[in-house]
Amino acid sequence: MLEPFHQYIKSKVALTTDDLKTIDAVCVVKKLRKNQYLLQQGDVWQFNAFVSKGCMRVYRIDENGKEHILQFCPENYWTGDRESLLSGTPARSNIDAIEDSEVVLIRKDDFDNLRIQLEPFNRMVNTILERSFSASQNRIHVSISYTAEEKYLNFITTYPDLANRIPQSMIASYLGISPETLSRVRNKVSRK
Repeated sequence: MLEPFHQYIKSKVALTTDDLKTIDAVCVVKKLRKNQYLLQQGDVWQFNAFVSKGCMRVYRIDENGKEHILQFCPENYWTGDRESLLSGTPARSNIDAIEDSEVVLIRKDDFDNLRIQLEPFNRMVNTILERSFSASQNRIHVSISYTAEEKYLNFITTYPDLANRIPQSMIASYLGISPETLSRVRNKVSRK
C-alpha cells in the first residue's frame, strides 16, 4: 500500500532501504470512499497527508453557506490544513474525497523527526514547501487578475488530467465563477 508513496519519494531524493523503513514505521494508510471526509472544519489537523490514489479537495464554507474550493489534490499531491497543523487551532477547512482515495498519513511530530533524522527527506520537504508557496502566489494572481476564460484555460493547462475527473460545479467553485459562467466559457473555448 505504500508503494506509490515510495515511488514518489524515490523520484525526488535518494534514500536507502533502511531510510524507507524508518519512514514506513510512522505511516498510516487511510482509505476514503467518495465524499468521505479526511478533515472537517473545527477539528484540529495533526498530519501531513500524501495522496497515493484518487483525488481530494480542500474547501471552506462562507457565512452564507457557499463553498469555496481552495485546492484539488490528486495522486502525488500533499494535502492538509497547514494553519491548523502549525498552530494547533481548529481547522477552518474541510478536506474530502472527490473519488475513492487513499492517503498516507504521518503525524506532525513523526514528520518533524523524519526531517531531522533524514537529511534527504528534509531537502525534499523544503523543495515541496518552496514550490507550494510559489503555486499559492500564482493561484492568487490568477484569481484576482484573469478573466473567467483565462482562469479556465489556465486550469486545464495546469491540471489537464483533472478537468475530466472533477464535476464542473467544483471547477467553477475553484475558479471563483458560477457554474453557468463556466458552461458559457467551456462552450466558447470548445468552438475555438
